[in-house]
Amino acid sequence: MLRIAVLGAGRIGKIHAANVAMNPRTKLVVVADPWKEGVDALANQLGCEAAYDYGCAVDRDDVDAVFIGTPTEFHIELMLRAVKLGKPVICEKPIDMDYERAEAAVNELERLNGRVMLAFNRRFDPDYLRLRRSIDDGEIGDVRQVIITSRDPGLASRAYLESSGGIYRDMTIHDFDMARSLLGEEPVEVFAIGSRLVDPTLESIPDYDSVMVLMRTASGRQCHINCCREAVYGFDQRLEVSGSKGMLLNENHRTNTVRRYGADATDVAEPLLHFFLERHADSYKIELNCFLDALETNSPMPATPRDGLLALRLANCATESAATGKVVRVGNVLSLVEPSAQVTQVAAL
Repeated sequence: MLRIAVLGAGRIGKIHAANVAMNPRTKLVVVADPWKEGVDALANQLGCEAAYDYGCAVDRDDVDAVFIGTPTEFHIELMLRAVKLGKPVICEKPIDMDYERAEAAVNELERLNGRVMLAFNRRFDPDYLRLRRSIDDGEIGDVRQVIITSRDPGLASRAYLESSGGIYRDMTIHDFDMARSLLGEEPVEVFAIGSRLVDPTLESIPDYDSVMVLMRTASGRQCHINCCREAVYGFDQRLEVSGSKGMLLNENHRTNTVRRYGADATDVAEPLLHFFLERHADSYKIELNCFLDALETNSPMPATPRDGLLALRLANCATESAATGKVVRVGNVLSLVEPSAQVTQVAAL
């Protein structure tokens, strides 16, 4: 039984801590967060210890592995701290907001042969896994086009948006990871547009709430991503993959599949699941088990820090493209981070 420390007692930390506590293959030893009230309540609920310092939790002798769900600014420091102690890690995306810092960290993690998995949870969604298996089995032939729809039910808090790094690095980064996986090739060109159709005051951050991205690989495969911070009908997450022999399409999830027909309406269904924590509840559980499988079989991690770095590079390309109105060659992307999102360089990577 792997003994795990979960770092972070916020929204995502609560999900991961509960899954670790319920998994028969793991033991939740400690939850750590400087937020004393929140971490005490979570630890009491799950029957584990509470700690108020991330680093001290990583260092504990009774901790075998670490699950990082902290604010992004702590990700690099905590990943490296755990890896240098020989402890495997799952870390939430992104590695860092700054591409050069993230690249340096990934290079160092690889030099140290760290066992680190990046928590791109959508890779473990049952719908995606079925799509991926169909592509691998050749059911639709050669992939030609990928269309990704990603819409949240509503804007996050202003404080969150101001520290998120922008919609491309925060929200659309999941879609960039999906695109890389489903295309089977790395995009070489990115064109993006962004608008403020939900909240015009986002210009002061600056950020967008509604974006579209077009990408092309070297062989000509195409991807279209449409992403919005607000969909009043619920969490809208769909994938479409078109190939030489057919098409794959996944639908949104609802609380049940019952549909009503009557004199006043036809084909009336329940609303979509309202938020990603509901829609992807299973993916978080599968994600943890895939991490454990990789450790037990000494096989490669199914989502690596380098995957996160490549998704961040696409996010930076989209940020540049939206700002300039030009197509951006992926190989030419710079480290594009607004001054407000800069973080202090971690010493001695």
